[in-house]
Amino acid sequence: MKDLVEVLAKALVDSPEAVVVTDKEDDKGVIIELKVAQSDMGKVIGKQGRIAKAIRAVVKAAAFKENKKVMVEIVQQ
Repeated sequence: MKDLVEVLAKALVDSPEAVVVTDKEDDKGVIIELKVAQSDMGKVIGKQGRIAKAIRAVVKAAAFKENKKVMVEIVQQ
């Protein structure tokens, strides 16, 4: 899942070297934290959050096949 988010994010932003993806596992499931440069936040979130929703939908679909619950959080560096 972490690699999937990283590939998607790096394809969207202007500075792919600033993309950092970490994952934490807790009792609710896996939380994937996506950190991008402040100038790239708009590109990752998109108009009215459409791109962020699409990233979350793709990750949830991939996680569903593995019977996991995954949440994606987008954070600026």
